[in-house]
Amino acid sequence: MAEPPASACPAELDLARARCRALHDRLAASPALPRHPALRSLLRLVAAELRFLTNSPDPATSPRPLSSNLPHLGALHRLLTHPAVRAPSRLAPRPGVDFACAFRSRAAWVLLSGRNPSGLRWAPRRQGLRPRVAAVLDSARSAPPATRPEKLLLAFARGVGADVVRGLAVEFGAVEIDLLAEFVDDTEDDKEEEDGWVSVSFHPDEEMRSFRAFEIDVVDGGGAEALSPPPPPAQDVNLDVRSDDTLEGCFGDFLGKMRMDSMELLNLDTTALVAIVSGISNGGVGKLMSAPEAETRGRFKCNYKFVMDQAQSELQYPIFVELGKAVDGKKCIICETVSSEFTEIASMCGGPDEKTRASQLLKKLIIVSDSPSPRMMDLPTTRKLAMKNKVVFGTGDHWRAPTLTANMGFVRAVSQSGMPLLTIEHKPRALIGL
Repeated sequence: MAEPPASACPAELDLARARCRALHDRLAASPALPRHPALRSLLRLVAAELRFLTNSPDPATSPRPLSSNLPHLGALHRLLTHPAVRAPSRLAPRPGVDFACAFRSRAAWVLLSGRNPSGLRWAPRRQGLRPRVAAVLDSARSAPPATRPEKLLLAFARGVGADVVRGLAVEFGAVEIDLLAEFVDDTEDDKEEEDGWVSVSFHPDEEMRSFRAFEIDVVDGGGAEALSPPPPPAQDVNLDVRSDDTLEGCFGDFLGKMRMDSMELLNLDTTALVAIVSGISNGGVGKLMSAPEAETRGRFKCNYKFVMDQAQSELQYPIFVELGKAVDGKKCIICETVSSEFTEIASMCGGPDEKTRASQLLKKLIIVSDSPSPRMMDLPTTRKLAMKNKVVFGTGDHWRAPTLTANMGFVRAVSQSGMPLLTIEHKPRALIGL
């Protein structure tokens, strides 16, 4: 919301224009912009604010108070790019809600204020904060399972007064949280963090450090109960492969990054498993591209261009670089549906080396039962939201594990439904039978 009008001066207006232009340029240059509706919406709002400030008359010739949304827009950008905020929805998905997201792996609705604390009032009147919080909490509790959040996250970019803190705690059981504790180590200035949504180094400025944030449970307990640990990995995989179990090269290095004793889980779908064992990913590009074109076209038929495009992509961007970052230090799980589908695909379409890698890979994974989350199953089953994918991604959601996938059609369909879903995208790779 806009700041209360204050007397403007030329220097103040110039500073606002410069800050708005800098924010616009950062957003426009973001590599995540094409994929994420929240950043695109924010860019449009910042562009409109920049036009407003650019067209504002010079205070020296026409003294007028400066009223700007820039503090709120800047706070939105800082919060949207915070490492704990993932899979954000479009802006203002519901009245009173700035955006929905997965906050520290839990579905949350975010209420953000960029106002000066002196302008915030707790008193129960129309413009007070209490009615807004109460209305959003009622809306959250009555929302269908697919979009119902576990938490409300209230963030105050410029701090908050004691009366508001007291009101939030007494009336709604709000608990103050530290947005920076898990992500900032002041003793390691060069430490980099990844947020799973956009790869950034998280070095908060002083304005980010001034944030105060509070959580409110939408349902008593907030779904914070610990999940039972996944069962041990299955070891009885048989793909009729060679007995050579030597792990070499990028594939061996990749498997070495997984950690069975990790508390951090990563869910893999079938596209991810295929990409890991594919001959394209494992040094087969040279042999593939050196074969006569007629032979290659005969082997892949209508998939010829699809496979060759992947080969060209592998030459430019070796996929184990991105896959390695995704699995590093994590315990990797797959559901029974993925295990069965991948085993069948590898047996039917894989070459000897691909089958061997498939067998070795499955020994490093934990197979969990199909257990899709209630909120995923609450989504309607459609052509874009197929039941099989709801089971696969929903099982990851049940374990609060992001799903590593190339199936971005399903991810977009879920996003359009308004449900935050933790996913990590990878480039597709196919089995080539070599």
